Amino acid sequence: MVPGAASGHDCDAVIVGGGPAGAAAAARLAARGFTTILVDRAAFPRDKVCGDFVGPAALAELADLGVTSTEAFGATNTIRDCALYVDGDQLGALAIPQVDGLPAYGRVIPRRHLDAWVLDTARRAGATVLEGRKVTAVQQAPGAVTVHGHSAAGPWQLRTRLLIGADGSNSIIARALRGSPPPRQDRIVAVRAYFDDIADPAGQLDVCLSSDSFPGYSWLFPCGGGLANVGVGMVVSTYPQTGRNLRELLLRLIAEDPSMRHRLGRARMDGKVLGCPLTTYNPRLPLVGDRIMLLGDAAGLINPLNGEGIQYALHSARWAADVAADRLLSGRLDAASLASYEQRVHHSLRQDMAFSRLIVQLIRNRALNPFWLRALRIIAARASIDPDYAYRAGCVVTGLAPASRALGLSVTAKTAGQAMISPRAGASRHRPARRSEHGHPAPGPSASKIGGTTRHALTAREFAGWAAGVGRALTELTAQLTRAKLTRSRNESHWAGSVSAGRLDQGRHDYRHEVGRAAVTGR
Repeated sequence: MVPGAASGHDCDAVIVGGGPAGAAAAARLAARGFTTILVDRAAFPRDKVCGDFVGPAALAELADLGVTSTEAFGATNTIRDCALYVDGDQLGALAIPQVDGLPAYGRVIPRRHLDAWVLDTARRAGATVLEGRKVTAVQQAPGAVTVHGHSAAGPWQLRTRLLIGADGSNSIIARALRGSPPPRQDRIVAVRAYFDDIADPAGQLDVCLSSDSFPGYSWLFPCGGGLANVGVGMVVSTYPQTGRNLRELLLRLIAEDPSMRHRLGRARMDGKVLGCPLTTYNPRLPLVGDRIMLLGDAAGLINPLNGEGIQYALHSARWAADVAADRLLSGRLDAASLASYEQRVHHSLRQDMAFSRLIVQLIRNRALNPFWLRALRIIAARASIDPDYAYRAGCVVTGLAPASRALGLSVTAKTAGQAMISPRAGASRHRPARRSEHGHPAPGPSASKIGGTTRHALTAREFAGWAAGVGRALTELTAQLTRAKLTRSRNESHWAGSVSAGRLDQGRHDYRHEVGRAAVTGR
């Protein structure tokens, strides 16, 4: 029998944060009969700074929760292609691959709508949702955790058996658990705005890189109806330090980058440019403590390479709910008993996050920007002539497969080697000018500083810091590859991540062991 709130407790679980991670965890725990209270400082629906892209694996999670069956969800914009631009030059477009059990598309859904829909699912499952409640402190005691906060009605508190932190990258629950804010090197920052009356195609999202803004990228993700989410993101600790204003950079890219101007020439900004810091994955930081678990952004489950977070938020909600339900039944809620959730996260994500972390650390050296941008041209050129490679690259872009498994270290090393020895590698061939939807020539590559000849020199101190970071990232990746090899040799790979190497080679992916037998349809 599933217990209700024990004597002296207000509930079995308090979840702080009503985004996808918190709401999904609340829905799953409440559906199993546990008394669950979700608190959030905002009133929903509310806006949330994000790229708004929901990939195939995240759609499968939402289908399993029952979120995708509504008419409103079915009306959201479908994305089937991803175009890559470097310095205004389109290198090609990757189709989102068809992987067994998952849709061959993503969706762009403004978080104002998506988060409210997942939260409504939690309510229907039986969770109590308390909005407008700001958490200010966490107090642990034998047998319970007390959450303190303020609201318009005054101070409040809840005494719970288990506390789940899903309150974002600036999580107060994470700070209570870890004793400090996230390290600066784990931070990325992004800004975005919505633009109306963008040019087609509505089913294609654009990722744009330029010599001026790299490492980092700008994006244009169509939301449907002529609306698009347009933004730019960059790692905080870039070498050399730039101190740049991302809002100004975004507006300048929109004005000067040919790839952005092509679709935004007639567009109007709808609202303001808004930004937020994000905390990326750091395997050295704990995800559990006595009666405490961290999910989603609060756990740092954001890929440092592409900023993807929604997929990992939904995965972590399911993993955490499985462990929490078992431990609430047994009454064993100490850190050691909850550690299987942390182990699940590490087993599923740590290797690929280590690979992404190494790449990000390498590209922090802006003196090597020409080299990295040539490597991207080489990747795009190969994808244009090699269907298998295009399939693998598409899996990486959309989160269907870890980069370290889909592309592999050998492919990555060969690409880097080619970029080093061939300065002209991947340069675009001459071709007729693109035409706009009105038949006029679309803007071509510009000689402006967006695609210009900016060079960045490192001081000796900056270079030493960058090299040390590369060494640490390489050590972490080597350790994870060794662990994975040992695990496979012992036939203990039943906790594989999104895609196993064998399935990927076959061009198929059975995701049903992860999300049940959810049927993800065109809705």
